[in-house]
This record gives sequence, structure tokens and C-alpha cells, in this order.
Amino acid sequence: MRHLHVSIRRIGNSHGVVIPKPVLAQLGLDSKVGAEMTIEDGALVLRKPASPARTGWAEAARRIAETGNDELVMGEFGNAGDSELVW
Repeated sequence: MRHLHVSIRRIGNSHGVVIPKPVLAQLGLDSKVGAEMTIEDGALVLRKPASPARTGWAEAARRIAETGNDELVMGEFGNAGDSELVW
């Protein structure tokens, strides 16, 4: 990619850089997901955010439950001494 000069602009109490739309598209970044920002060897680096752990699990569990396919795989099992517990 060729070098691109961008201006640093004042945005309220902060400063910002406008990233051209084709660059965002090439990197797969957009305003919905944002970006992870780090400084590496004196360079500002933007990356697509890593997916949070368990992304989509709640929706997947809901779909499984709706199909009735959510029975226990290992069956019921207790702990030693459970039979002595009184509820």
C-alpha cells in the first residue's frame, strides 16, 4: 500500500484521524465493531477486535433448547454424601 498522509484533527478534548473508507474496507473494520488499538515499535496499530469468549453461545443454547435437543449427555450424577442431605 502506498503511504497516505492524514491530518490529526481536534475532536472535543481529544484528537482523531479520519481513516478513508477503502482502507477500513480492506482491513474489515467498521464503526459497529470498532478496533483494537496498540502501539508497536513506535507505530499506532489498529486491528479487528478479537471475538469475546463465548460469543454466540447464548443464541446457540436457545436454538438447541427450542429443538428439544438439550438432554443431559452424561446423565445425573451426585456427589459423595448427597443422599444424606435434607432439603
